[in-house]
Amino acid sequence: MPGALSRLPAGGKTAALTFDACGGKGGNAYDSALIEFLRGRSVPATLFINSRWIDENPSVFKELAADPLFEIANHGTRHLPLSVSGRSAYRIPGTRNAGEVFDEVSGNRAKLTGLLGRPPRFFRSGTAYCDDVAARIVTDLGERFASFDVNSDGGATFTPAQVHQAMQGVRPGSVVIGHMNHPHGGTARGISGAVPQLLDTGYEFMRLSDVVKA
Repeated sequence: MPGALSRLPAGGKTAALTFDACGGKGGNAYDSALIEFLRGRSVPATLFINSRWIDENPSVFKELAADPLFEIANHGTRHLPLSVSGRSAYRIPGTRNAGEVFDEVSGNRAKLTGLLGRPPRFFRSGTAYCDDVAARIVTDLGERFASFDVNSDGGATFTPAQVHQAMQGVRPGSVVIGHMNHPHGGTARGISGAVPQLLDTGYEFMRLSDVVKA
């Protein structure tokens, strides 16, 4: 899709960890073990947070937003795949027209702008699906669509061993997707096993805005 970011610009052994907080039924929890691991190792990450998750976790959101280790990004208003035709992804119906795309992006953009004092730079839709027309709307609204090239936790369904195995696919420039709203899944344990090994081999993790300039 036009303008989508799935890999970082070339240059050294850098990679980006990104974690989604999807919100909604079954998705409002908080993986504090994952976040505390990142803090303990001073590993930065970009956090894509949905409007519904913010509403359920206002104090945690405020804490994350104040932590310079993390960058807050837009994960939509209702966590919908982004489409102008209603196309579904993972059995979740997508937005049906340009107006619904606008609402999905701009609703949480306005919320985040009010909470952060500045607009978010990056957007990822629910399921990370986006068609080409919707991607242009995201760009016109002042954000860049963030995709990925390493799926670390299979939508928070992987075991720790599967997460660890998926992280073996990290290469220079990789953008890794995971989830920070399923504390009973394998994400935290898998990431906490894989990331130190990558650090030991010379990788540096960065927030998206650290390497993708406006």
